[in-house]
Amino acid sequence: MDDDDTRSEVYAELAGVGPYGVRPGHALITMVEPHLGHEYAYNRWYEDDHYIAGAMAMPWMFAGRRWVATRDLQLLRYPEKSAVAQPVTAGCYLSTYWVTEGRYDEHMKWTVGINKRLNRDGRVHQDRTHVFTAFQDHEATVYRDGSAGPRDFHALDHPYKGLVLEVVDAESPERRAELLEWLRGTHLPERLAGTGSGSGSSAAMVTVFRPTPLPGDRMSYVKQVEGVDTRLTLLWFLEADPREAWEEWFGGLDGEVAASGLGRVELVAPFIPTVPGTDRYVDELR
Repeated sequence: MDDDDTRSEVYAELAGVGPYGVRPGHALITMVEPHLGHEYAYNRWYEDDHYIAGAMAMPWMFAGRRWVATRDLQLLRYPEKSAVAQPVTAGCYLSTYWVTEGRYDEHMKWTVGINKRLNRDGRVHQDRTHVFTAFQDHEATVYRDGSAGPRDFHALDHPYKGLVLEVVDAESPERRAELLEWLRGTHLPERLAGTGSGSGSSAAMVTVFRPTPLPGDRMSYVKQVEGVDTRLTLLWFLEADPREAWEEWFGGLDGEVAASGLGRVELVAPFIPTVPGTDRYVDELR
């Protein structure tokens, strides 16, 4: 196909049909470990090229943000034996993206196509490992302050100072709905109330997603998603650096989930936002 052939005549037709709301019905959550000695090259490639060409420029992906775990943040992670990250410190960069509700299929067709093209054109950085990468469907958002404050569709644009990635596995596929209901109705509201603004503030909201399987024609360097039938992924958006009161705010999540009898925590991992256009924190990863 000629590079000038963009088939622009169909753009207006496509814009006139299908869902076009603002809710994050789906997410791409991807935690990656650059190979030793390639940290700077990976950071520049991802930020200068891939974040845009391989993500934000795609149809229906309407918000994105990158996060980083410096070595001291990596050492706060638990449990030590994680089904998600081996070792638990693996995956020092996290990228989160929102996809318009009802547009997963269309976006997925585009993302497979563009990544094949980027790979063919030598625009894929190979010296990295995908530790935890999955497209996910939105299940719930729980807010600390009710109707006040940013909504989940603002979360990747609002200047939150930190994020905690939590991955929970239900005891069985049949019990995931029960686990979700306990998280949404009991556990998360209680936890958010305990980290309110009166205590110096930490989490303002938690979004809950469930992973979906990647397509069979995905790129070979991305492994198939595990736990599709049992797993839930939680993103805690923080108004303070997670290091300020880590044990107070986020210690013991694994014990509370285990005590419910509904599941087990496989990862609790804190991050802070990257600073776009810079290599800040790259020399603090190891």
